[in-house]
Amino acid sequence: MSILNTTPNANRKHIAFFGDTNAGKSALLNAIVGQEISIVSPVHGTTTDPVSKAMELLPFGPVLFIDTAGMNDESELGAVRVQRSKKIFQRTDFAIYVLDAKNPNFESYEKTIAHLNKKRIPNMTVVNKTDLVLENELKLLRHRIPQGLYVSAEKNEGILELKDKLIEMLKETEKEETILGDLLPPGSTVVMVIPIDSEAPKGRIILTQVQLIRDCLDNGIKSYVVRDTELAEALKDLKKVDLVVTDSQAFKYVSEVVPKDIKLTSFSILFARIKGDMGAFVDGVKAVQKLENGSKILIAESCTHNHSHEDIGRVKIPRLLNAFTMKELDYDFKMGHDFPETVEGYDLVIHCGSCMLNKKVMQSRIEMCKESGVKITNYGIILAYLNGILDRSIEVLGLK
Repeated sequence: MSILNTTPNANRKHIAFFGDTNAGKSALLNAIVGQEISIVSPVHGTTTDPVSKAMELLPFGPVLFIDTAGMNDESELGAVRVQRSKKIFQRTDFAIYVLDAKNPNFESYEKTIAHLNKKRIPNMTVVNKTDLVLENELKLLRHRIPQGLYVSAEKNEGILELKDKLIEMLKETEKEETILGDLLPPGSTVVMVIPIDSEAPKGRIILTQVQLIRDCLDNGIKSYVVRDTELAEALKDLKKVDLVVTDSQAFKYVSEVVPKDIKLTSFSILFARIKGDMGAFVDGVKAVQKLENGSKILIAESCTHNHSHEDIGRVKIPRLLNAFTMKELDYDFKMGHDFPETVEGYDLVIHCGSCMLNKKVMQSRIEMCKESGVKITNYGIILAYLNGILDRSIEVLGLK
């Protein structure tokens, strides 16, 4: 199996197709991937829910294509479908707007492009069904939309040129990111602390831990993986340790074991830096001091899993926060892409490290909070704060 096919969706560029019903979005997606991914039909509203396809877009790399319902769906369930399509904006790294050359809806097109630009989502316009219009009509379209790519998904015309242009534009927006490579020099030593409890899947370690190990390998950083019960012994065995990275739920114990001259942080905090906004998260934790009885807290986690008495988001954080504030707080829990349309009414949003969501989702949620004047923080940040070690846990990031 190709390594790229094993890439988690959270680490793939999310490329979404938008446009009116029957503009040929599904046919275009099928033509690009060379497979029948989406159902193609002349019937309006055939695509009812977003359809996703993970694939390799060579030579760029792993991507996730998303086919959406028409933005002008007027069927009985049209409003619901359009709303689901609009929610895809929050996940979109790159947008392809498909305009029907035969029946171009310029009002819908210009409105959607304006929204994409406002949200700073890179995009391209593809004018489809060029085989169905006369040359003079095509000339008028080219004059109005000179930046568009003109194709016929039905006739497979212009598809290779479209793929080449898409790859070119994706490369322009691609930014090489590292978890630790810009924080520690090659040759550094990192100890990763992974508690093994009922939340840990048997025979596996979680995605953030795997990705950090790989990042260390890529950047010439030596990494050692231990359980919390083995940490003290491991620190004695190693001559020099530059950083200890722990699961956030073990922060209190680990901070007591790790000498003060060794830097300490958590997996959640490192991923918050990559996918989120550390300034917003550190500022957001200040809202804890203003919480009162009945204050409404939204706790959002990216993965969906069974919950237990050890669950960090639903059990440990609420318990610690109640004890710290000595208040009875009102909690609301959301998982995966099930995030509220608005965060107004909440006093604080606490988000996980977002390892199962792409960066665009996390940034969209932070922006939503900023626009609503609601503070947002991160699992690792708030656990460090509640345990009195926030300054120490963000020192490696150059923050205080």
